[in-house]
Amino acid sequence: MNVLITGGCGFIGSHLAERLVARGDKVMVLDDLSTGAMENIEHLVGRPGFDFRIGSALDVPLVTELVDRADHTIHLAAAVGVRLIVERPVHTIETNVRATEVVLGAAAKKQKQVLVASTSEVYGKSSQIPFREDQDLQLGPTSHSRWAYACSKALDEWLALAYSSEKGVPVVITRFFNTVGPRQTGRYGMVLPNFAQQALRGEPITVFGTGLQSRCFGHVFDAVEAILRLIATPAALGGVFNVGATTEVSMLDLAAMVRDAAGSKSEIRLVPYSEAYPPGFEDMMRRVPDVSRLEAVTGFRPRTPLDQIVRDVVADQRMRLEGTTAGTAS
Repeated sequence: MNVLITGGCGFIGSHLAERLVARGDKVMVLDDLSTGAMENIEHLVGRPGFDFRIGSALDVPLVTELVDRADHTIHLAAAVGVRLIVERPVHTIETNVRATEVVLGAAAKKQKQVLVASTSEVYGKSSQIPFREDQDLQLGPTSHSRWAYACSKALDEWLALAYSSEKGVPVVITRFFNTVGPRQTGRYGMVLPNFAQQALRGEPITVFGTGLQSRCFGHVFDAVEAILRLIATPAALGGVFNVGATTEVSMLDLAAMVRDAAGSKSEIRLVPYSEAYPPGFEDMMRRVPDVSRLEAVTGFRPRTPLDQIVRDVVADQRMRLEGTTAGTAS
């Protein structure tokens, strides 16, 4: 099988590429390295069946060429991270919507299958827990840039489903919920690697807001497994699927778990949103997926325990920190 991964140097994309290469598939990765990192895939360069292109998912001729060569396209290229989204809303909207349009347009030429990565952010301020794929979405005002990301990804979904119904493109949509694990950095506001970095350095673990807001963290290995099953399941075509764990944890409890896993004595410090983000920032108190549709169609649901996820992230951040220290010492 020939698979194209846009954003393949990113956190999820690199793990997916690694898994595909290991099982003998041919993999093409397209990434402009704006948020992805070459170090995530350098161990794959030179492996049989692996091809890397530095380029943008906005490049129509390049994307058309690569999609045409692929049996499946996994479209992961997007603006990511709460901080990047809030600080660069124009980049967020243009990157997310236009890149998806380019990929779907290329796929429509020969009805190539596309999996479009969306996000739990599309549920917005909904308080209907757990979130189901068929429930109404509730976004905040356009004056708050936080919702630009949610709106852009919702538009991606509508665009994908429109290409499916009108142009016959086989599409699958995944809504990822707080996917974490090795290779994820805290550069754009990802909470778990940031907590781990702070704990390992003995710095205060900074929890924004009250710390009572809760999330469900799923392991990247489970996300990859869900992707592979969905693209291999004909019944998934045309569907929208939540992908994530269902164990809920508050940010204060998560910070305590990270501190324990790191063997750290860091204090846990609350930081008001007004100090962490620009004016008008909004957050959601809970975000919990219903993954019954994913399990019904593919027979799979994420099950990696939260304590194992935390240990994996702490171990990865410890390795990064030790590597940085060693490099500085030399």
